[in-house]
Amino acid sequence: MRTPIVALALSLTVGQLAVAQATRAAAASEPKLWSTPWDGRPRDPYADQKGQVWFVGQAGNYVGRLDPKSGEFKRYEVEKGTHPHNLVVDAKGTVWFTGNANGTIVRLDPTTGKTTSIPVPEGVRDPHTMLFDRNGDAWFTAQQSSAVGKLTTADGKIRIWKMESGSRPYGLVVDSKNRPWFDLFGTNKIGTIDPKSGEFKAYTLPNERARPRRIAVTPDDVIWYGDYTRGFLGRLDPKTGKVDEWALPGGPGSLPYAVTSDDRGRIWLAETGPQPNRLVAFDPAQRKFTETITIAADKANTIRHMTFDPKSRQIWFGGDANMIGRVAVAPQPLVP
Repeated sequence: MRTPIVALALSLTVGQLAVAQATRAAAASEPKLWSTPWDGRPRDPYADQKGQVWFVGQAGNYVGRLDPKSGEFKRYEVEKGTHPHNLVVDAKGTVWFTGNANGTIVRLDPTTGKTTSIPVPEGVRDPHTMLFDRNGDAWFTAQQSSAVGKLTTADGKIRIWKMESGSRPYGLVVDSKNRPWFDLFGTNKIGTIDPKSGEFKAYTLPNERARPRRIAVTPDDVIWYGDYTRGFLGRLDPKTGKVDEWALPGGPGSLPYAVTSDDRGRIWLAETGPQPNRLVAFDPAQRKFTETITIAADKANTIRHMTFDPKSRQIWFGGDANMIGRVAVAPQPLVP
């Protein structure tokens, strides 16, 4: 016969095991998908301060808005021939997007739908990815024009930095020191610009075949990239120039495209080689991949860009298979 003390100990052990199992079961991040009413490559969703999610239809030439609570969509028409590529919402709730086909940066009033276009300087025909810095100014890449630009929103002036021909500036992030970082997708380099001096600096990745397509930054100002040609996740420490790499679960054919970081310091990548696409999470503390989420689609799909909304703790992405998706990031596991 068990003594009361032994019985209590066994009860606590079973209870602790149940809590641990429940914690592990709840630790998985949760995906959700919405089919868009319009085709035309819906992409680059961005959550505003009210929880509404804005995105662009690059091939469809429109701006869309999703209410995640009701599932309702609203469409905003844009100037013919704009073909917006990337969209962001500034600190005031104003919507901005790049006119990839007509060489413009466009501001959209979310209340009225009115748009105001700012033409980029001559010779920069294709604004690509855009992001605001902590001063409220917008940095952007221009892939085919081999350029990086900065829009000062106070006066509407744009400054351009020309990169080497064929360098293809692509993904873009801003670190805690307000420095823009961008990958030069046509090379094995990652670049940055000193916002005060305007000086450009490039970091060369060790492997000549490396082609970083999109990048992320963690609070320690370390730069992370997906190597599109080789199927690796890379880590660049700007302080030392040291580069570390980890092979992606999908191997050489994983084609990592969209990249972002969450508030747990994990790096998320979209493996676009596999069909359906998969999102994988890498934990730098453990130095290993900790989650894999398959994104169902009824046709060939490519997830091109992702953003993390810290307020809702959700990652937002678009897919060529006419979808807008989100992943609710799992909380940090509790240690029993």
